[in-house]
Amino acid sequence: MDKQNSRFRWVVFATVLFTYVIMASQRTAPGLITDQVMSEFNVTASTIGLLTSIQFFVYTGLQIPMGVMADRYGPNFFLIIGAILTGLGTIIYSLGTHEFVLFFARILTGIGDATIWVNMVLILGQWFKVKEFVRLIGFAGMAGSLGFLLATVPFTAWIGFLGWRPAFFSVGLLLCLCGILLYFVLIYKLKPPNEPKAAKNEIHREKTMAVIRRIFSDRQAWALFFCHFGIVGAYVGFIGSWAVPYGMNVYGMTRSDISQLIMIGMIGALLGAPLTSWLSSRLGTIKRPYVIVHTTILVCWAAFLLFKGNPPLFMLILLLFIIGFGFGASALTFAVVRQSFPIIDSGVVSGFANTGGFLSAALLPSIFGMVLDYFQIASGSMVKGYFYGFITPVIFSMIGLIGVCCIKEKRIEAEKPEVS
Repeated sequence: MDKQNSRFRWVVFATVLFTYVIMASQRTAPGLITDQVMSEFNVTASTIGLLTSIQFFVYTGLQIPMGVMADRYGPNFFLIIGAILTGLGTIIYSLGTHEFVLFFARILTGIGDATIWVNMVLILGQWFKVKEFVRLIGFAGMAGSLGFLLATVPFTAWIGFLGWRPAFFSVGLLLCLCGILLYFVLIYKLKPPNEPKAAKNEIHREKTMAVIRRIFSDRQAWALFFCHFGIVGAYVGFIGSWAVPYGMNVYGMTRSDISQLIMIGMIGALLGAPLTSWLSSRLGTIKRPYVIVHTTILVCWAAFLLFKGNPPLFMLILLLFIIGFGFGASALTFAVVRQSFPIIDSGVVSGFANTGGFLSAALLPSIFGMVLDYFQIASGSMVKGYFYGFITPVIFSMIGLIGVCCIKEKRIEAEKPEVS
């Protein structure tokens, strides 16, 4: 089958993205039942914090190994197994009767979640030409943001209707069914009848350590690592940890009010992913719009410092929307990967770049928290602590801007129609 000209590629696209939406929702969904888990299992806030972060650390640690394995053995198998593992982890979480079971469930979910992005990028790279890929990677990024939105009001309503255990069990079951659907779409449907067993690819492959050394010494790969470090971590790290207490302590908002503001940032991310990829495709360049996005994000984080950590409310809403929009544009990192590296290396480079983004997301909450603790002890002023805390996302954004400026790209040529 000529994958890149087949109508079946849209079936693949829809199936993979639907699975990604459901998997992405389970990254943040456990946060909706924090109080219920604390009372039901009689655990401390620090235990809940570790339970929340463990999936994230597993995800980050597996990005490069997953990229290597996806390049070597193909992405289809790992995506199918990942969907099923995420589903099983979610089901076990819903049935857990002890905190150790919950930890095991989140680790299993993290292993499954670690397969989705790298393998999805590789699968779309196989099925779509470069110009189409640049447009569609934005929709892939939007699917992740849609998953985060799904884990807010809709999933809260689902928990209210069923109770938290049946709600999580049903989503876990759906993910297992997604894994079975992916098997039929990516493997069973494409298997030719009477396929001869002996026809194995005799492609010479480098040893794993040789591939990793080569990627780690590649300037373009490091540019993408730092580019993703700057654009992802500042948004995910702040929104996922300190945005709610910031709104409550500095603006005196209720938890519900600041949650609505966070949703504005998520709406920005939903719009940013497809719009920036469409614009890059139209202009025939990824780097120029991406530099503008990084510069704008840096200016937005710097605005928090300019207003001493307390910008006017209307400006806060605008800043969160623009920063969210920029986070949506982070899918362009993988459009550059598709354009710059051969398919055989795309998995490990995608994993390497993604590690940069989620490493910064792991670092920012801790650094921000240490700054807050210092100023609360030294001066008793939480507002002053937030002001100095915003230096961290500004520095991260500077690193991202340097990274994107160091990217070397080829212009995206318009694809010529084939003459039959």
